Amino acid sequence: MAILGLILAGGLSRRMGGGDKPLKILAGRTLLERVAERLRPQCGGRLALSANGDPERFRAVFAGPVLPDTVPDNPGPLAGLLAGLDAAAEIGLTHVASVPGDAPFLPTDFVARLSAAGEKPIALAASGERRHFTSALWPVSLRHDLRAWLTVGERRVGGFIERHGADVVSWPVAPIDPFLNLNAPEDLAAAEVLLAQTP
Repeated sequence: MAILGLILAGGLSRRMGGGDKPLKILAGRTLLERVAERLRPQCGGRLALSANGDPERFRAVFAGPVLPDTVPDNPGPLAGLLAGLDAAAEIGLTHVASVPGDAPFLPTDFVARLSAAGEKPIALAASGERRHFTSALWPVSLRHDLRAWLTVGERRVGGFIERHGADVVSWPVAPIDPFLNLNAPEDLAAAEVLLAQTP
């Protein structure tokens, strides 16, 4: 597989107080820097960021391409995924590994384990009993169907996954859930404690 790592950063971050959640600071570094540091080596250095608006606001902490949605009306993370799939296709890659921009404990074997999953088109990460729909490995070949799915008004990531089928790969949640999302200021404070306890 030739894989593009895609960090999804298009959310409104209401519970975090607005703004770009991946630019929030965790123990002196942005969430974006922490996620990128973990994902980049797993994708051969090929990394992109899905975000709308002025890309310059990310330049200080992210050197890769910033991909805006290519479909109107801000239909959510699937639009970001479509932009990533199209970008990967343009440079001859076969897959996109997507992760949210607020998961700083992303496992270092994320891409390897998803790449080794079964025969279904999509490989989906889980931790404990919870599936993480935006932490997944997607074949570029799905991009045309995804565009059609969005064009008719569909927005559900889980619905698109059900449409094509996914192998689920699970990680343990102890000592830290590797897919922990930081959605509110108190989550940042709790994550600082977890970082301090991690060897």
